[in-house]
Amino acid sequence: MAHFSKVTLPNGLRIILAPQKDSVAATVLVLVAAGSKYETKEINGLSHFLEHMCFKGTTKRPHAHDISGELDGLGASYNAFTSRESTGYYAKVQARHIDKVLDIIPDIYMNPLFDKSEIDKERGVIIEEINMYEDLPTHRVQELFMELLYGDQPAGWDVAGEKEIIDRLTQEDFLNYRARHYVASATVVVLAGKFDEERAIEAIKEKFKDISRDQKHDKIGVRETQNMPQVALKYKESDQSHLVLGVRAYPIFDKRRYILQVLVDILGGGMSSRLFQKIRDELGAAYYVRADADLYSDHGYVAVSVGAQHQKLETVISAIIGEFKRMASEEVESAELQRAKDHLSGATLLGLETSDALAGFYGGQEIIENSILTPEEILGKIQSVTTSDIMNVARDIFKSRALNLALIGPFKEKEQFIKLLTL
Repeated sequence: MAHFSKVTLPNGLRIILAPQKDSVAATVLVLVAAGSKYETKEINGLSHFLEHMCFKGTTKRPHAHDISGELDGLGASYNAFTSRESTGYYAKVQARHIDKVLDIIPDIYMNPLFDKSEIDKERGVIIEEINMYEDLPTHRVQELFMELLYGDQPAGWDVAGEKEIIDRLTQEDFLNYRARHYVASATVVVLAGKFDEERAIEAIKEKFKDISRDQKHDKIGVRETQNMPQVALKYKESDQSHLVLGVRAYPIFDKRRYILQVLVDILGGGMSSRLFQKIRDELGAAYYVRADADLYSDHGYVAVSVGAQHQKLETVISAIIGEFKRMASEEVESAELQRAKDHLSGATLLGLETSDALAGFYGGQEIIENSILTPEEILGKIQSVTTSDIMNVARDIFKSRALNLALIGPFKEKEQFIKLLTL
């Protein structure tokens, strides 16, 4: 596995280098600690909108096609993304084009124009993106689950925002938000793949020499309260019901995160997992079944996602709750535990073969946690998880009052589902 090194410049900008000497590719990823949890209600969706606008023109490349044309001409794979706690801009190219990408991606990050006419045009694009997700229940139910868990606070808002808010965001909003968050101390530049390390560092220093050194504005802490099971229903005439059933867990800094990873893998981490076997193979009630542990800087949750037959929905919900209960009352057998650990280990290592995956692995840790573990260190922590660890965590998080169900399908009454939410 490739090693990594970290350089912190005098201005506070962090550089992560992850060389792969045998690679034919190189990836440049710029991350900033700015996402929807850094927004107020009045500007919800701005982090994501701003990410779009960075591709609409810079001082050096004033038109969107100047940027896309240059990147396409390099045969690049490129994009950007916005999450609740960070935004990223990246391009992956043949290693021989790395110098050009080390000019383009920093330019996108450092010098966006935020032209008023382009903002007005891009509103329509953002609104259609929101409409698209509204028509994708597998995506929409995840947002519904977050709304149910966290309510009217940043963690509970949709990353893409609301159409009414997108309609009224101004150029001034973009400039103010960027000034508060796109600063050196909150920015990480990651370079992975095949490249010359010294040249890369010098190029990054030059491209980011004018980055703001202002103090970063922080986000509001998440408030968590729950005293009883909760259900959120969204009525939709559909051929399949989509549900997320889960519980609050721990922030990413909690040492129990690795126990959660193993627990979740046993529940729904692969085709041999308990819930896949039960819901898909035994009941024939669903196509997709998975469990996830989604952990953030100051909150986290464990959730099971299923697309199920309407008529088998109650059976599916009862099966999930049954496995939650089993986790808290029965020790996992050693063979099942080891299979989950080996599955996680293999998936982790195989998922890091490419330069873009490696950049995301190292950069994602640094931007949220301000520290990095190597794959080997993470696998060591996973391998050290015991059966009693899993039972203790399961008993801590799986309680009747802590259950949350988000559901999209042809249903209007919550009561039939509330009564199922008991351990």
